[in-house]
Amino acid sequence: MANLTGLASIVSELRAVRTNLVNELRHVDAALSVLGKLNRGSSHTKPGHTVSASARKRMSLAQKARWAKRKGKDQADKMRPKRTMSASARGKIAAAQRARWAKVRAKKAA
Repeated sequence: MANLTGLASIVSELRAVRTNLVNELRHVDAALSVLGKLNRGSSHTKPGHTVSASARKRMSLAQKARWAKRKGKDQADKMRPKRTMSASARGKIAAAQRARWAKVRAKKAA
């Protein structure tokens, strides 16, 4: 008889654990259903809304014009070629800089 009473208490404990697990599974199922609904998209966006290539081009040009206006540049700046220095001018500047550094080194050595 002692074995039967111990067995009955084990069975009742297992039933309690089973009840707790069933409740936890219900909570998990509810969470999954809520998260599944989030994947389908929100109500404030228009699904399938596309912009034509010409409209994208117009938007791009308008935004570039706004950026240029904010920076204080206009289209004429883009048309002007970059100024480059000739090789002889660059050599003259380099020679002058070497002479200045030679003068600094001469002062340190003296």
